Amino acid sequence: MSSPTQVLARKWRPRRFSELTGQDHVVRALTNALEQKRLHHAYLFTGTRGIGKTTIARILAKALNCQAGVTSEPCGVCSACIEIDGGRFVDLIEVDAASNTQVEKMRELLENALYAPTVARYKVYIIDEVHMLSKSAFNAMLKTLEEPPEHVKFILATTDPQKIPVTVLSRCLQFNLKQIPFPLIVSHLRHVLEQEHINCDATSLQLLARAAQGSMRDALSILDQAIAFGEGKIEEAGVRDMLGAVDQGYLFDLLEALAQRDGARMLAIADAMETRSLSFDAALQDLATLLHRLTLAQIVPAAIGDDEPERDRIFRLAKTFTPEDIQLFYQIAIHGREDLGRAPDEYAGFTMTLLRMLAFIPEDFLSGGGKAGRDGGTPGFLPTKPGSGKYPSTPRQAQQSDRTEMAEIEKEGNSQEERAARNAANGDSREPTGPVPASLERDPTPVKPSFVQSFSHSWITIVGQLKVSGLTRMLAQYCEVKSSSEDEIEFCVPELHKHLLDKTYQDRLQAAVREYLDKPVRLKFAVGIVNGMSPAEQENREKQEKQSQAIAAIESDPFVRELVENFDAKLIVSSIKPIQ
Repeated sequence: MSSPTQVLARKWRPRRFSELTGQDHVVRALTNALEQKRLHHAYLFTGTRGIGKTTIARILAKALNCQAGVTSEPCGVCSACIEIDGGRFVDLIEVDAASNTQVEKMRELLENALYAPTVARYKVYIIDEVHMLSKSAFNAMLKTLEEPPEHVKFILATTDPQKIPVTVLSRCLQFNLKQIPFPLIVSHLRHVLEQEHINCDATSLQLLARAAQGSMRDALSILDQAIAFGEGKIEEAGVRDMLGAVDQGYLFDLLEALAQRDGARMLAIADAMETRSLSFDAALQDLATLLHRLTLAQIVPAAIGDDEPERDRIFRLAKTFTPEDIQLFYQIAIHGREDLGRAPDEYAGFTMTLLRMLAFIPEDFLSGGGKAGRDGGTPGFLPTKPGSGKYPSTPRQAQQSDRTEMAEIEKEGNSQEERAARNAANGDSREPTGPVPASLERDPTPVKPSFVQSFSHSWITIVGQLKVSGLTRMLAQYCEVKSSSEDEIEFCVPELHKHLLDKTYQDRLQAAVREYLDKPVRLKFAVGIVNGMSPAEQENREKQEKQSQAIAAIESDPFVRELVENFDAKLIVSSIKPIQ
């Protein structure tokens, strides 16, 4: 156990360059300069709090004054090293610029700099938060910074370099320190706990490291707090209570309820979070983080480590949504957090964000056991009217259904006998006198397709009715029918989307098609060259056609043409969007 009088941030403060974490670029530059004896008279370290600015300054002071000589590896046992570590070295002067801003203080300091060091090789001045000095104080130190005595070294540190005059910046070697990466903080905290003989689970370590926000000093201070909070032991429940962190289980439950379009359950989870007085701002932040993890699981699975808490649940949930869905939810969570301060209260802002996600779920979204606006339809029925389970969910699908059925009529020759047979099946004994639009032919009574040969003509409409979701739906949208028979349908998938041909997705699609056709049909998949007849390609062509029509309409508008001709106006084509 650590001494009760020494906090971890001080006990585990690095004393050598090799012990520093996450600042390799600075360590390398300083080490090379010391080994080659290419020393500068003024150094400036910039960066956020707790990332090692003052620590590096002290190590540099030891490297300059170690009794073993100027070295990149101070011995740590000589009197100079020991006294610098103890903060009592007479020739190391540390100044807090925040409390010594007056020009008189700076002039006194610079006058003392003219005298030779008492016992050291160099007299070292460490000025912390140097940006707090007054303009007069900066002007007073300019001359000394430009032509300092041979025995003086200045080491400046600041969190806000923009406030330092450029005349001072130009006289210093500037090093920009980075925030400590999250994995390095986790690794360092684990090492500290092992040396302190304190047990801690991986989830608690990640919570503590994330709360530090890139600051190693903050991480050690929070770790000290967690040890005190847990009476010498660290457990996830205690860490979450101490940090006010949101239990990830709530967030997973929210996304699962969202996948099932279960608004009541989402509100019940929000109520439970409010009962525990959890921060809804932190909840939205963690929700966005979780959505980011889901995207990584979909696109770069290797980025989710084997030691990741809830790893299996992340991958399982990632299969529930499409990448587009997650991007949408991520943006809603980010904007919801920004709007939280303007909401009537945090609960209203949080639940409104959840309901916005629910409202913006795509119409063709279906999850296991959930409903997405297309349930209630009879399998095998080809819908032709939007608005209910019996009909396509969008006007585009209704129009496509009409076009494909008309093409089928023309392909069959529009013979009187075939049209009579279709009318008889619909309960109409009148003899047709000419081609009848398919949307008017169909009776609202569900009718299963009588054969699978016409499957390719109806595939685009059928895809919208299949009870599939996520990557399985994406596979269906990029499939192009190559051939079909009573018991087998062959699909072709373009090379670009061959990653969708996972056995799991193939089996799900086959089960959905069998349910739709009410036939034990078998699906075959191949990768190859397609003719652009897949649902995704058809939809893309329709979008491009609408876009072209919208641009043509704007360009031909008399008012627009007058602006272009008389005022040399330019039409920004990218800003034109077709009316849906």
